[in-house]
Amino acid sequence: MSTRCLCLADMPRKRGSSSPTHTEYENAAPAKHSKVVSSSPLNFDTPFSLFESLISPVGVEEFFKEYWEKKPLFLQRSDQALASYYQSLFQLSDLKELCSHHLEYCRDLNVCRCVNGKKKVMNKEGRVGYNNLKKDFDQRKATIQFHQPQRFKDELWRIQERLESFFGALVGSNVYITPKASQGLPPHYDDVEVFILQLEGEKHWRLYSPTVPLAREYSLEPEDKIGSPTHDIILKAGDLLYFPRGTIHQADTPAEVDHSTHLTLSTYQNMSWADYLLDIFPGFLFDSLKCDVSMRAGMPRKLLTTARVGPEVSAQLSTFLRSLADKMESGDQELRNADMKRDFVSNRLPPYIHDSTDIMPAGKMPTLEDSVCMRFKDHVLITVQPAVDTDEATQMEVFVVHSLRNKREIHMMGESEDEEDCPSQEVQGVRFPFSHLPALRQLESSERLPVGSLQLEPDSARLGLVLALWTEGLMEVCPPTEQ
Repeated sequence: MSTRCLCLADMPRKRGSSSPTHTEYENAAPAKHSKVVSSSPLNFDTPFSLFESLISPVGVEEFFKEYWEKKPLFLQRSDQALASYYQSLFQLSDLKELCSHHLEYCRDLNVCRCVNGKKKVMNKEGRVGYNNLKKDFDQRKATIQFHQPQRFKDELWRIQERLESFFGALVGSNVYITPKASQGLPPHYDDVEVFILQLEGEKHWRLYSPTVPLAREYSLEPEDKIGSPTHDIILKAGDLLYFPRGTIHQADTPAEVDHSTHLTLSTYQNMSWADYLLDIFPGFLFDSLKCDVSMRAGMPRKLLTTARVGPEVSAQLSTFLRSLADKMESGDQELRNADMKRDFVSNRLPPYIHDSTDIMPAGKMPTLEDSVCMRFKDHVLITVQPAVDTDEATQMEVFVVHSLRNKREIHMMGESEDEEDCPSQEVQGVRFPFSHLPALRQLESSERLPVGSLQLEPDSARLGLVLALWTEGLMEVCPPTEQ
């Protein structure tokens, strides 16, 4: 078995950040939370410390070097405090109360069972009734797949908000509750990196070698074509299992166990180098056209109606691509994200704050004599884009986007034909002239900065910049330094 199995007698409650590859998280200031669960065995001080404590005792650097996108990791634990904490995240008994939130079949949960190697969906129409749900679970041996429980569970919101800041990518979750001697899903693989947290009972997992390494899609795999398991594992409460996207897997609840509840945390969907290249290349090519007349020259006559592109066309395109690659490698031209940054910020969880007034303008209004600092840095991105309020196609602007007012209630719920069931989240932020970019970069990289030292002229522009950020809730005046 190539997986790593670690048996832990006791999981550390708090650990400092020590990996040299993630110093940006080690020094991050803790976000302000109005409600904190003090008994948590996880360390929520920074995004880095949260992930570090989640996979402890494996170090973060070791994890990304040895396991991430490569092979499974099984953390077998014997820590009652951790097991109790995991159980508090979600348990079978929570379903009765959750059904009072007007849950809908398909949208909020699925009821299913694996029968003869095939997935049998047992959903009913409309709203979920607890009695019917419990009957399907007890009598029909159905698995309950609860979608995105962080919408209802504060501690999952807290965990996933931190993980989204750590990965710089969306983090979704599902809870699977399966009765004894039953299996919910047939063998399949996913297009996401998966972290399994066993919350209640036990689950028997079988993992198989990928047929499509680092897969970009979900797919079922017939059991007679996947060979023997590479890993055969029993997860108990408090245990954690990680495996890369593309890993074929199936799981069942043993007959001697009353039921199993596990949480699946998933991330890195459509986050490959190819996705990034697709996102930045159109803007990079457009910007390159401004100073390369050869690429602005017309293509050969009738090229679009030619049945097959000849070698001379391929050679010319290859020349252009090599030139663009050299220009990109030089770093002289900034790479502009088109959609990925905006999609992440507009769809991620908001900061873990229960009092909405905490994201309103904080403290006194800044003046030229004050020093200021950015708030909620993990939730703010500075982007450059074509200006929207001008007819000049080449004029650029800065768009400071943030997720402070995102709606937790629709996090990771996708799109729906009924917009009332699944409203979209608009991109929130503040637009500035391109000339403000150096000053914004200063604020982004500084813990505190005197308003008067911003790389922006005149003073009225400096003041306008900080007032706009303060009004949006993104900035505050720093307290005076001790003499």
